[in-house]
Amino acid sequence: MKSLFSLLFQSILFASVINSFPCFAQDRELLVRDSVRIPLRNGKYVSAIIVTDPAIREPLPAVLFYTTYYMGPGDTNVARRAALKGYVGVLAYCRGIRSDLADYIPFVNDGNDAYDVIDWISRQKWCNGKIGMYGGSYTGYVQWAAASRFHPALKTIVPQVPVMPGFDFPMENNIPLGHILSWSHDNIYKLPRLNGDLLFTWFEKGIPYRRLDSLAGRKNPIFQQWLRHPAYDQYWQSFAPSPSQYGQINIPVLTTTGYYDGCAISALEYYKRHNQFNSHAEHYLVIGPYDHWGGQRRFADTLMGYAVDSAARLNMVDIAFDWLDHILKGAPRPSILKDRINYEIMGANQWGHAPTLEAMSNDTLTYYLGSSQEGRFNSLEQSKPLPALTFDQQVDFRDRVNHNNYFTPLIINETLEPGGGLVFVSPAFREPVLLNGAFSGRLKVMVNKKDMDISIAFYEQMPDGRYFYLTRYLGRASYAGQNSRRQLLVPGKEVNIPISNTRITSRKFSKGSRLVIVLNVNKHPFEVVNYGSGKDVNDESVLDAGVPMQIHWSSESFIKVPVQTGIVPGGN
Repeated sequence: MKSLFSLLFQSILFASVINSFPCFAQDRELLVRDSVRIPLRNGKYVSAIIVTDPAIREPLPAVLFYTTYYMGPGDTNVARRAALKGYVGVLAYCRGIRSDLADYIPFVNDGNDAYDVIDWISRQKWCNGKIGMYGGSYTGYVQWAAASRFHPALKTIVPQVPVMPGFDFPMENNIPLGHILSWSHDNIYKLPRLNGDLLFTWFEKGIPYRRLDSLAGRKNPIFQQWLRHPAYDQYWQSFAPSPSQYGQINIPVLTTTGYYDGCAISALEYYKRHNQFNSHAEHYLVIGPYDHWGGQRRFADTLMGYAVDSAARLNMVDIAFDWLDHILKGAPRPSILKDRINYEIMGANQWGHAPTLEAMSNDTLTYYLGSSQEGRFNSLEQSKPLPALTFDQQVDFRDRVNHNNYFTPLIINETLEPGGGLVFVSPAFREPVLLNGAFSGRLKVMVNKKDMDISIAFYEQMPDGRYFYLTRYLGRASYAGQNSRRQLLVPGKEVNIPISNTRITSRKFSKGSRLVIVLNVNKHPFEVVNYGSGKDVNDESVLDAGVPMQIHWSSESFIKVPVQTGIVPGGN
């Protein structure tokens, strides 16, 4: 089990995608300038790689890839790709990277620094005054930070799988993610990789999560700074555009992400906010069966054991450059963009298109927790059970051997392992149906503690009995109502916990398929353990566990499922 957990853990680590770019054939001589110092208004500088084609005399539009990662000589390939496509290619490193790490602070300086870099590029004789940006993860975040400064030379951004600081990284719905120490330890400080068993050691010892870096043998200032902000407070909010800034971002935007992308929640949040606060937003979205890598570069033929539909086998870098050509050179819009929302329907092998996220579905199914048994599983009912029922669960946080967890390294599973959770199964669908959009709902629950971290895994049980993993909700109960302010639970008092900020998905359910949810409370090494004492969770230890957590889930809890009824692609 440890090796399987390690594989999953490694697969979600934030790391540079730079080395994934191919080494391009030297079909023509390019001029590569490395370690160019781009001055900032405060006297500091940003290190950059600039690649031009000396055979082209006239000024060209520039493509800027602004990254926090330095991986080595292969970084040049990013700027080379742009130059080979008829641009000036610029790869710029965040302040402090490839210079003095004492100047490096994640997120804090990127917006203003990117503005200065764009300004400098726009004034160079090889630039025609038009600049576009693209790239994923942290690089996606920087594009939003840059766009919110409104430099007139920035004509478009292509934020792929973008981070929204504090919203989905380094914590998702206020739960710090297990890999955030290694993010800076490995990628920024370039220290020897952390021991693969570090999180298991932390879990088994039951020490506070805040001491994880000390357990690794070195205090990590980035890790500690992030843990000082467990709420989505002003510190985090300041990094994303404000409502008024979204209202002024009038350049065209293309966002790409995936159903299995760790940053899908933030990619969608940027999209929602941009459209909410700007009625004239020209913003397109491409989403499909991709993880964090597939959503920003080349597709994988097989994703977590699932053979990806042929229709979804797209290269997101190619789509990004097709978009850049469209905006910066007047080329046709990429053919995949038939509407604002463009999503691949898993199992139907075709793309769907909609003008809005809401238009992906035309109906909503509501399921309540039901009591009728199918073997070891409970039911999902479309009518609220009367009288109300409760489903009891106990979690002993002092037990460091057994885990309560969501975990699947595969999308398609022969059997379902609940990981200590409660399983609820819907009746079989009488006709094929498209599940399109994001799950939502409300949990009515009573617990004997002041807080808990909730996990809901969603599956399709296919007619042959196998389970198709769709997505997962992860959230802290005390922040579910308002992610900027903690509201502790009252032990022994029933409370309603909203379920929101979930990933969207699109899947064709066959006739005879069922919806399955696994409802659980987290207790495992790969996310912080919330013992429910009411203290800052990062300071809790196994000494705070006390008596086992007793959870009473009410049958008045419900899940809302967005579906598209009518014509279903591919027939039965």
